[in-house]
Amino acid sequence: QVQVEESGGGVVQAGDSLRLSCVVSGLSFTQRAMGWFRQAPGTERRFVAAISRAGTVTDYAEFTKGLFTISRDNAENNAKITAYLQMNSLNGDDTAVYYCAVGRNTYNQRNMGGYDYWGQGVQVTVSS
Repeated sequence: QVQVEESGGGVVQAGDSLRLSCVVSGLSFTQRAMGWFRQAPGTERRFVAAISRAGTVTDYAEFTKGLFTISRDNAENNAKITAYLQMNSLNGDDTAVYYCAVGRNTYNQRNMGGYDYWGQGVQVTVSS
């Protein structure tokens, strides 16, 4: 059974930084891209960032403005994937539930349909 677990959310003040983590286990095929999405109240879930299987190619939504960084660790036996989203200089617009997702393929995608498994999401609240 595939498990996707996010952590690291919380309440921070504008200008603060936060690092989200995502641990994926139970995959039989771990050669996959990873992605982060977010959903603010009353809005659709939207793409934030993605990283390729080997971690060599990244893709970011324009609103991240170079302040977010996605990274990953692949366990030596490829049985587990850990992905991270470092977020700097947060502001109120970044308040949302953040979701980690496991890609269907090795390459990055921005569409939700390109992802097989999703975490439950973690709340990030930025107060001014």
